[in-house]
Amino acid sequence: MTKHHALLDGVRVLDLTDEKGLFCGKVLGDFGANVIKIERPGGDPARNIGPFYKDIPDPEKSLFWFATNTSKRGITLNIEFPDGQELFRKLVEEADIVVESFAPGYMDCIGLGYADLKSIKPDIIFTSITPFGQTGPYAHYQATDLVGAAMGGMARILGDLGRPPVRMGADPQSYFHAGLQGALGSMMAYYHKEMTGVGQQVDVSMQDAVELTLMNAVEIFEILKANLVGLGQFFVSVRPQAGPLFTRTVVPCKDGYVTLMFGGGAFAGSSQSSRALVDWANTEGYALEMKYYDFPTMWDNATLTQQDSDTYNSYIAKFLMTKTKVKLYEEAVKRGILLSPCATFEDVLQNAQLEARGLWETVEHPELGESIRYPGAPVKMKETPWKIQRRAPLIGEHNEEVYEKELGLSKEQVAILKANGVI
Repeated sequence: MTKHHALLDGVRVLDLTDEKGLFCGKVLGDFGANVIKIERPGGDPARNIGPFYKDIPDPEKSLFWFATNTSKRGITLNIEFPDGQELFRKLVEEADIVVESFAPGYMDCIGLGYADLKSIKPDIIFTSITPFGQTGPYAHYQATDLVGAAMGGMARILGDLGRPPVRMGADPQSYFHAGLQGALGSMMAYYHKEMTGVGQQVDVSMQDAVELTLMNAVEIFEILKANLVGLGQFFVSVRPQAGPLFTRTVVPCKDGYVTLMFGGGAFAGSSQSSRALVDWANTEGYALEMKYYDFPTMWDNATLTQQDSDTYNSYIAKFLMTKTKVKLYEEAVKRGILLSPCATFEDVLQNAQLEARGLWETVEHPELGESIRYPGAPVKMKETPWKIQRRAPLIGEHNEEVYEKELGLSKEQVAILKANGVI
């Protein structure tokens, strides 16, 4: 039987990040890297981010910490103490990548910046994840995830039409995007090092990472001089002569919501889909007003009035309210209708496609006396599979393993360091 190895077997990563960059180390660890999460003595402040396991506020029960620190070992170390800095330098000697998210210049100030570490390990990869990058007028500004979403432009294109901008739910999307780009940049730099023997600093800006999520918003402004705004449940057709046409794409059904493309004209797929949906509705006595409506020729997006569009959509909306999400989706597949359910998390966990792809991974939490399901492999690679290696570490869980077994310190030395607040 062929034994498969993880993609990043043998790659050693030191993770000094806070919540802005935790996802970076998780991605690298899930791909098989040996990631050591370094926290200050007493635990990382990110452990206090809720929600918590069974609503018990506890630094060892943060679901945010669980989700962003899988596949990592954990040690405690105060890198502001000289002894702590010396220990960190020893760890760097055997490391391939260092990931940090301190303010620009902080690591230089304590003698652990890229130039300092390069003198210890010439080919080290030093990945820095900050709100606005290492350079520029905003480089030293602090920012939360919400600031990243706002300054990156994401908040302005979210939310309902005519209402103020919003963030994307409670999950820190700006942090996650920055972490993902940090993992990508780290691996590109590692590949370059393997080819040339030369290390480098990877400079990741949370604001820059958010910009990449905006799709064609920049081009819309460049070409049409129009600021894309939150459309919520609507799709907007930009029409220079007739003005914008708003079409509701998220519509209610019997037990929730579905997304639907309803229209016609030059969009052949939309015309065929709409015809199929109207035909189905007609069999049950709905949307009879559109029984003979010819979507390809009668629906002209360039001249259709907002009132007519709303009226046509209202006919089909009444029919949708008689069906569940599951029924609508089943018939949409059979009839070629451009419709899909707006899944709740309960729906996602029961989704047959995700189950068939083996997305979910069950991870044991012995300290909790149970197992927890996590999202698993987002990509499939047969020869070098992605896998959650272990649950997130407890505070200082691997101190003995790293300091004594790997660095060769004695138990007495470790005890003294702990008593002095170094670890």
